Amino acid sequence: MAPDLNWELRLGFLVHDVSRLRRRVVDRALKPLGVTRSQWWVLAFLSRSDGMSQVALADELDIGKVALGQLIDRLEKTGFVVRRPDEADRRVKRIHLTKRSHVLIARIRDNVRVTEKEILEKIDADDLKATVRALRSMKENLLTIIGQADEVENSDAA
Repeated sequence: MAPDLNWELRLGFLVHDVSRLRRRVVDRALKPLGVTRSQWWVLAFLSRSDGMSQVALADELDIGKVALGQLIDRLEKTGFVVRRPDEADRRVKRIHLTKRSHVLIARIRDNVRVTEKEILEKIDADDLKATVRALRSMKENLLTIIGQADEVENSDAA
């Protein structure tokens, strides 16, 4: 294969394309459950950290507080989450999963497990392990860069 001087740029596009296509395939797998991408994404985050504040959840999902608020409203109307005031600060609303959502999350996980198996089919185990190591390292580097940028922004504001 000829050397590619733009491999760094192409890597970014490839990572983006794989992520985008994976979301489409997972959306298709979850469609029979009647759950949208934004709903399953919220439920997935809460399943790992139930009782997050609405502000922290918006931050984690990288969406606006108003957009998340509307999404939480819909999830609350369908009985998948409840808002409760924080015990220490009543102004803070914490989002909690309901029993109904735990049933849905189990079904989501089952569907995603089958889908992931299809996605990873025909990929050599060693290649997959190397890819995971590389992606984790990239994530760590990106978090470090973001942390440094946040430190600079905070010191500039002071």
